[in-house]
Amino acid sequence: ADLRDSNGTRICAELFTDDSAYYDQCCAGNVLVVEPGSDVPYMPHGWSGTASSLVVGTKCELVVWSRKGKNGDTHKFSS
Repeated sequence: ADLRDSNGTRICAELFTDDSAYYDQCCAGNVLVVEPGSDVPYMPHGWSGTASSLVVGTKCELVVWSRKGKNGDTHKFSS
């Protein structure tokens, strides 16, 4: 299903600070919402190295880099 915020607006991905091996507890803690069309070369303050789980919506792709400023190795996530 599509990811939506509390207002029903479509979002592309959510990154979470907590994870678990148990499915019902896998995405918890603080959440960082990624809106469609976002292009963010730097993680927001306090998020660098803290995302431990994520969900990507349908028809979206999340690309992450190993170094700041879109440098280093990349990894792509999709639904």
